[in-house]
Amino acid sequence: MTFKTLLTLISGLCWTIVYIEGIRLGFKDRTYAIPFFALALNFAWELIYTVLGLRTSPSDIQTIINIIWLLFDIGILYTYFKFGKKDFPSSLPQSWFLPWSILGLLMAFLVELAFAKEFGQLKGGSYAAFLQNLLMSVLFITMLVQRGNAAGQSLVIAVSKWIGTLAPTIVFGVLGTRTFNGPSFVIFVSGLFCSVFDVIYIFLLTRKRLAT
Repeated sequence: MTFKTLLTLISGLCWTIVYIEGIRLGFKDRTYAIPFFALALNFAWELIYTVLGLRTSPSDIQTIINIIWLLFDIGILYTYFKFGKKDFPSSLPQSWFLPWSILGLLMAFLVELAFAKEFGQLKGGSYAAFLQNLLMSVLFITMLVQRGNAAGQSLVIAVSKWIGTLAPTIVFGVLGTRTFNGPSFVIFVSGLFCSVFDVIYIFLLTRKRLAT
């Protein structure tokens, strides 16, 4: 097993932990554990690249991981539709919750599809994954601040997300791959700031839990 394969497996395991813990907390706290727009982009990414992976490289490790992620993401999406209305802005009509959510999912699918079409399956998937990951890192902090409590959030998710993103950042942004003819600076910068915001989130979440 190569070091890059090991990092890929670490990423797959950590993100699987994020999803399992997200589903568990979603039902426990009667909420959703991943910010909606990040969840929508994740779901669309996993759906698109699972289908593409099954067509081009069905036995590839990443394709298998994508299938697992997609199945768990469906579970988190279920918790969003089941419990998410209570977190919908009170200044908006509650009847907007469903069409707003569908619009978000449609936007996410078309954006992910555009990345694949513009940059190709491998580069497009990599760029999109890290950019939406960066968005998620920021949105986790926003979610903690807006909720004012740690409902649907845990250090298991926070730390696993951090490590699960750091591992592929090293693969694509430091070690480099044939897809990018070496390290990708875009991925390195995106992954670096993912870690920055993830560590900030871990600090804020720890402080919130100690205060309660």
